[in-house]
Amino acid sequence: MEKLKKRWGIDSNFQLAVIFIVFAITGSTAAKLAAPLCELIGLHRESTGGWLYWTARILLIFPIYQVLLVFFGWLFGQFKFFWNFEKKMLNRMGLGFLFK
Repeated sequence: MEKLKKRWGIDSNFQLAVIFIVFAITGSTAAKLAAPLCELIGLHRESTGGWLYWTARILLIFPIYQVLLVFFGWLFGQFKFFWNFEKKMLNRMGLGFLFK
């Protein structure tokens, strides 16, 4: 844990626990929200081919996750950490132009 705290620039175990909780809540919430959004755009699990439905759902999860990560980070008092984490992640994916 010390290695991770040093890498992320975190001071306490409490802060590390909060960050892990935010990651868990964000992932679960993004996955849950993707299903109704698929239905909203007309992709139903029963009537749409499996490949199309799951591809669309996974593609929807990505932007939902990005927004929720910063939101839940702010909600739990870790906005600065998650904003920097978000920028670094999107830079590595080649989407860094969004922040310039």
